[in-house]
Amino acid sequence: MTKKYGAEQIKVLEGLDPVRKRPGMYIGSTDERGLHHLVTEVINNSVDEALSGFGNFVAITLNNDRSVTVTDNARGIPVDIKPEYDQSALELIMTKLHTGAKFGDDSYKISGGLHGVGLSVVNALSEWLEAKIYLNGKLYTQKYQRGEPVTKVKEGKSDKGTLSPLTTGGQKNIDNTTGTAITFLPDAKVFETTTLSYERLRDQIKEYAYLTPGLTIKIEDCRSETPQEATFYFEGGIKSMVKNINRGKKPVHPLPIYYKTEKEGIIVELSLQWVEGFAQNILCFANNIKNPGGGTHLAGFKAGLTRTINDYAKREGLLEKGADGLSGDDTREGLTAVVSIKMNADNIQFEGQTKVKLGNSEIRPLVANAVREHLQMFMEENPRTAKGILEKAVVASQARLAARKARETVIRKGALSGASLPGKLADCQEEDPEKCELFIVEGDSAGGSAKQGRDRRFQAILPLRGKVLNVEKARLEKILKHRELRDLVIALGTGIGEIFKPEKNRYGKLIIMTDADVDGKHIETLLLTFFFRHMRELIDTGHVFLAQPPLYKMSTGKKEEWVYTDRERAVVERRWQGKKISIQRYKGLGEMNPNQLWETTMDPEQRLLKRVTIEDAQKADVVFSTLMGEDVAPRKRFIQSRAKQAELDI
Repeated sequence: MTKKYGAEQIKVLEGLDPVRKRPGMYIGSTDERGLHHLVTEVINNSVDEALSGFGNFVAITLNNDRSVTVTDNARGIPVDIKPEYDQSALELIMTKLHTGAKFGDDSYKISGGLHGVGLSVVNALSEWLEAKIYLNGKLYTQKYQRGEPVTKVKEGKSDKGTLSPLTTGGQKNIDNTTGTAITFLPDAKVFETTTLSYERLRDQIKEYAYLTPGLTIKIEDCRSETPQEATFYFEGGIKSMVKNINRGKKPVHPLPIYYKTEKEGIIVELSLQWVEGFAQNILCFANNIKNPGGGTHLAGFKAGLTRTINDYAKREGLLEKGADGLSGDDTREGLTAVVSIKMNADNIQFEGQTKVKLGNSEIRPLVANAVREHLQMFMEENPRTAKGILEKAVVASQARLAARKARETVIRKGALSGASLPGKLADCQEEDPEKCELFIVEGDSAGGSAKQGRDRRFQAILPLRGKVLNVEKARLEKILKHRELRDLVIALGTGIGEIFKPEKNRYGKLIIMTDADVDGKHIETLLLTFFFRHMRELIDTGHVFLAQPPLYKMSTGKKEEWVYTDRERAVVERRWQGKKISIQRYKGLGEMNPNQLWETTMDPEQRLLKRVTIEDAQKADVVFSTLMGEDVAPRKRFIQSRAKQAELDI
């Protein structure tokens, strides 16, 4: 590891102009996701320093002027002049794409900021940005507007004592007289919203703390009269992370399995624990960057796990004679795992700047071998735990085979029934799936209104009778025997389980349409649980929506308005103040006639739809397990802790 970090380490590849023209190419989008990615890019730079051993403290502050400040106690961005450009290294990093110390030498052996575009993109997409650099006992500052410097780099007296009160924690490379503080205001001309979510950022930095033992990371929200703050530090690393994910669940073995290995300069870190349940939850990281799309480390983990468990089961005689062996899904049923690799920043390959998927082919066999080596050793040293894991996988295998038979029966019946599909499906005429919509409607009464009110050219209706099965507590075999969900599977045409093919989906929009009451929300949650656990790709690709029926019909004289929230109702009442107002409350879809249902909830020109997205799969998994799982105690705690947030419909 080198301590040399000056202008000669900075490489310049190209200019900055394209960023404001096509921001989505660099941060994925200009909605909330892109806005938060902007902050992530700045945080990543500070975490990269900690990964390289040059910092142990990062602070994020959400300021009351809507700006955000990210501070660290690392080495500080170089400010000396790079002769061939006659500019300071700081200004080059802030104003030129692909400028940084992560290209050609060992300033960053491990880094998530691969492309060197992070700070320059943040600068380009900010209304203004101020950089403060603490070096050599001095403070260096420079200000920018929409990517352009408006001041030179100014040298002044350091006020470093106000930034990081932490001690160095014994890490020899950490010097609390140095560091970086970046403050920026996201540009409202670029982003659809500039309001940052404290909760979202808090959950993200908690992940960073798990992945970087020894790093303290703090967030503070100063935007309200009652500031919020949280500080995270985890000695246990990803073991603590797995344990936290599985809180409230019943483990098959009490402590997470953990191992770490290094080969050819690549660190592979794994932690896993099986619980009594059906869902699997595997989180993947490369150089501390979450990879929701998985990649070669995920493929290697799955391959190594399946082979190791099958080899052990055969060796111990736990499989029936003539059996094909356990499938990957069998071995992963109820598994929570974290797969983290760290490697030289020069060699890491991500798909795109947002780093959703790891592409390095050499990682797959490396992770697979690490799993085989260490999991086999663990199982041999812990035969009782190994037996519990294998028994769970064998039961999963038996259930899978039973579900296959049930599914084949359903497919045969569905194919034979032609257009007269079960569940009273009223299909549409359009043949292009992307133009088709399926309304999954609560109740026969609302279903009847929807069928009469729809545009039959492209809108299909599937009424549901009663509440559907809670799939969090059921295996696939039971799901296929449940009439309402079986009808839904046949209507979609995707299949389910082993033969699930999202590309076979017959509808571009799957719209859940339920009553605006407690029962309706329960049915909505049950359906979302089904899609999340068994057809997750349909959510990931943006096909699942929630209809928004109105709460009220308000009228005064000849004027009528449909109102969708209580806040909207208050606005209309203020606007019609002094007039006689008639208010009709709609609790059920069946209370509206077909024309009203079309006008308020189904007409693409006027309706409101909420697209269902998954911002944090780990958090979503915990919520579904808590709300829909077998264990009552965590659900009770969840309800009690949020009682004051509940909206009562009395």
